[in-house]
Amino acid sequence: MTRSRLPALATAALLAAATSAVVPGAAAAQTFPSDDAVIRQIWELGMGEASQVEPLAQVLLDSIGPRLSGSPGQQEANDWLAGVYESWGVGVEQEPYGTWRGWDRGWTHIDLVEPRIRTLNGTMMAWSPGTEGPLEGPIVALPTFTSPADLASWAEGIEGAFVALNASEPTCRAPESWETYGTPESWERMQALRQANQAAWGASVRAAGGQGAVVQAIEAAGAAGVLTTRWSAGWGANKIFSAPTSEIPSVHLSCEDYGLVHRLAANGQGPRLRLDARAEFLGEVPVYNVIGTLPGTELPDEYVLLTAHLDSWDGASGATDNGSGTVMMMEAMRILKEVYPNPRRTIIAAHWGGEEQGLIGSMAYAEDHPEVVDGLQAAFNQDNGTWRIDFIRMQGYLGAGENFGRWFSEIPREITQHIELDVPGVPETGGSDHMSFICRGAAGFRLQSNYPDYRQYTWHTDIDTYDKLVFDDLRNNATLAAMLAYLASEDDDRVGVEQRELDGRTWPGCRPAQRSSGG
Repeated sequence: MTRSRLPALATAALLAAATSAVVPGAAAAQTFPSDDAVIRQIWELGMGEASQVEPLAQVLLDSIGPRLSGSPGQQEANDWLAGVYESWGVGVEQEPYGTWRGWDRGWTHIDLVEPRIRTLNGTMMAWSPGTEGPLEGPIVALPTFTSPADLASWAEGIEGAFVALNASEPTCRAPESWETYGTPESWERMQALRQANQAAWGASVRAAGGQGAVVQAIEAAGAAGVLTTRWSAGWGANKIFSAPTSEIPSVHLSCEDYGLVHRLAANGQGPRLRLDARAEFLGEVPVYNVIGTLPGTELPDEYVLLTAHLDSWDGASGATDNGSGTVMMMEAMRILKEVYPNPRRTIIAAHWGGEEQGLIGSMAYAEDHPEVVDGLQAAFNQDNGTWRIDFIRMQGYLGAGENFGRWFSEIPREITQHIELDVPGVPETGGSDHMSFICRGAAGFRLQSNYPDYRQYTWHTDIDTYDKLVFDDLRNNATLAAMLAYLASEDDDRVGVEQRELDGRTWPGCRPAQRSSGG
């Protein structure tokens, strides 16, 4: 299978031709808390007409698209990002950290052909086998199992069938809609029905030996494929991860269409599916972090990191997870290269691979670069870019609040008024790449945006697309990142990393980075 590639020169030309976002009067309207000329210049470039967040995001999310680990899309994004940094005069390298299972997605065409014709809303799951041309078969739903023997008996009759693997949702209407417009009684009944359906399905699968045993039996029986769903409890939003199968196709259907075919199967109405899904496995392929660097002049062995993961799941284009963080840190580096090209401490923009598989790229980097960990002034990580940064936790470092207090006194209130500082806070236990530094006792911080909306609608969903970005907020966030990097670089004092005592808890520990997929 071949795919078109967007050459580095073409992307540079596209960026040069793109129209910059215009924010009339944004720079002139701001009152600055200090006379720092660099802060003023960062504001002008980040919040004014020179902002590049929109054209950067458009190329990354529309032209390149999803960036699944080990896919050609991930490597294409690496090459593009490195090419952009080179065009800005930022030193950059693609640093290998291991290998991963290579897989290239082709098309997925899914049609219900009986008892009526409907093109279904769905897609093949990541690392799923494809089909050898169009494949047609009946749809069957899992029955209720009481033992592994029930599973074995049922599996004897599913050769050539597509198996609906999950429970179906009784409603695909968002919970906030039910709660707002339904009666309290109907809302409560619907909640109870959903919980009962999930509980019954879970008990049945456990009785059969667990989902792994069910999938193994389905594949061994010669089924045509499995159909799955994972609704994100929001209008039109579905979470799409990796295939549970290794021998037959796994197809994710939208909440609505999965419910349709499941009801048809459960009611004996003879549903049949036609699937044409193409994919190519590429073996173990090298994977990389992209590292951009502005070398320090006075303290080159001390470091400020701006970090975001570049990889994504591939059910959509990975806009807020984490195209937004990627663009935010790229834009911050563009600004810093122009107004602060010779920083006091070394400033690194690290664009990680393999975050979605367990923080692999950042864990490997921290293992491979103890000098950066030992000399770390601060790492600022961003991994959910739906709205303005509104929360920064000091992660249990007793001295960090003093540094942030000084830095915030220099940053315009238009940015800081939205942000809650949790001082001293407690360390997180997982979630994103700042943990690769916190687990080593180094000063890693998450620049966090509003989480509930992100979690419900765009985190790992099929609607995490370019249109979900709020560019006013992305400009704000990139400007904040550039200011924090500048102020942390210039600070006379190292960030204090004395750890608070944790009641009944231990400080998060590091695990070894996984250097290959093993497949």
